[in-house]
Amino acid sequence: MNYETLTLDTTQNTTVTVRLNRPEVHNAMSEQLMKELMHCFHTLSKKDDVRIIVLTGVGKSFCAGADLNWMKSMVHYSKDENIKDSNLLLELYQTIYQCPKPVIGRINGHAFGGGIGLIAVCDIAIGIPNCTFAFSEVNLGIIPSVISNFVAPRLSPAVMRRLFITGVRFTSAYAQQIGLLDTVVSPEELDTSISDFVKELERSGPQAIQEVKHLLFNLRTLPLDQFTRYTVEKIAELRISPEGQEGITAFLEKRPPKWRV
Repeated sequence: MNYETLTLDTTQNTTVTVRLNRPEVHNAMSEQLMKELMHCFHTLSKKDDVRIIVLTGVGKSFCAGADLNWMKSMVHYSKDENIKDSNLLLELYQTIYQCPKPVIGRINGHAFGGGIGLIAVCDIAIGIPNCTFAFSEVNLGIIPSVISNFVAPRLSPAVMRRLFITGVRFTSAYAQQIGLLDTVVSPEELDTSISDFVKELERSGPQAIQEVKHLLFNLRTLPLDQFTRYTVEKIAELRISPEGQEGITAFLEKRPPKWRV
């Protein structure tokens, strides 16, 4: 796969690292980057030899949000054109959020606006100290509308209210405190921390991880009675599935399951 705005590292066994590669504009999101990132995740989602995806940025920033030239063009958009554009952004976040592979965010630098949305859709987000974050949309007279769908599961309503209406900047330490980042490590420890999480994920059944992500998505979207029925039917289904049978049998036989690498 050849992209102009992304680079891919496929040298790490079953883990693929996807890097936003527009360092000259702090990896700001253009229409091309969004479309390439969607295509990339759709493609990796279907590859059986890919078990884990790491998302990061090239340079000093993770993602500065919307590209300036893209924002300039929006000024002259009609409402219908803006809706189409916003749907593209929504589709990007949904593609990553619903990816059947576990996604680790390697937050290597600053993130603003829509860039924070990319952090929020990761299953695990690991950052470094001295980064700056902000929901800066209100400073432009707009709001963090689309990303709120994905930020909400990570942040409390009170924290969202304050950060959304002020656009105030905050640090890596505070990002971890409020749940935006799962952990913060030194730059020297970042890749080691990523590797540790990869090893933990490789211990889990690939199908089980996919089903967990689907379970949590249904928890947010299904009515309670439907979700309850779904959980009963799903655990019964997975107990007799090939992966479930292998996992239980391996545990009883005191051996590693076949999916461990």
